[in-house]
Amino acid sequence: MMDLNKVAIYRKEHFNAAHRLHNANWSDEKNAEIFGLCNNKNFHGHNYELIVKVTGIPDANTGYVIDTKVLSTIIKEEVLNRFDHKNLNLDTVYFKELNPTAENIAKVIYQLLRNKLDENLELKIFLYETERNYVEYPA
Repeated sequence: MMDLNKVAIYRKEHFNAAHRLHNANWSDEKNAEIFGLCNNKNFHGHNYELIVKVTGIPDANTGYVIDTKVLSTIIKEEVLNRFDHKNLNLDTVYFKELNPTAENIAKVIYQLLRNKLDENLELKIFLYETERNYVEYPA
């Protein structure tokens, strides 16, 4: 049943990052077959668009679900500072062992932000890897 007291706010951000999709347990041939150009040994990059959706009941005093300045700061500190203009495979701890697919990047971003938000707030991540391809987490 829909809770008509809840309101969703959205924050859109942008970051650039390089990555390589690769499974170390597979042969070079299988990686090339499965991941194609995304398996380039010299990496490749994307201009990611990130949309963060936060849902909750607005505070009686402020009228905010969350102050958008606060949300912007959390996203900058937790996501942009870690991922923008980085090689996700080489420059971050999150993808040393985890394949940096859009799905996995969205899940990591979710966890980074979830840890900083009030537990009463709902969180959803939309990550656009290209204009036509994006993921939603949780689905």
